[in-house]
Amino acid sequence: MLNQVGTAKKPATAAQSGLRWLWLGVIFLIIDQVTKLWVAANFELFETVAVIPMFSFTYVHNEGAAFSFLGSAGGWQRWFFTAIAVVISSLLLYWMRALDKSEKLLAIAYSLVLSGAIGNLIDRVSYGYVIDFIHLYYESYQWPVFNVADISICVGAGLIIFEAITAKDKTDDKLAK
Repeated sequence: MLNQVGTAKKPATAAQSGLRWLWLGVIFLIIDQVTKLWVAANFELFETVAVIPMFSFTYVHNEGAAFSFLGSAGGWQRWFFTAIAVVISSLLLYWMRALDKSEKLLAIAYSLVLSGAIGNLIDRVSYGYVIDFIHLYYESYQWPVFNVADISICVGAGLIIFEAITAKDKTDDKLAK
């Protein structure tokens, strides 16, 4: 939201900002943590249980970032990714606070990314690794094992990209009038 001089203006209250969508992120955070706790309590490490063809639960520990990036880097990556998650989470909260309540799609997107970042941050700080368990595959092709937090981050990032593309179209339409 811009004021008359064209600079960003914060909404007056949290209810009038993008923060009103934090509840959605909390729901996904709870689902993420409950599913991870369930897997950790009911599976042995590396145990796989087929659910349907091309989908199974496979319990793994991910010490790296997305798709085990830097997973075997020697331990420093735990604190590096923890710091990144804290910075990104802080930025997302700041940006959500600056959004007007009418900017629903962007607020939802930020809330989803925030929930995923916090979900994996909780694991990283608590255990030193992230619990992953969703395994998709086809014949010999494997997608890296992931979790609900990763889904939240990807969906949120996709919505941010969608909003960026469609926001340009909306701006072009307003300029044409």
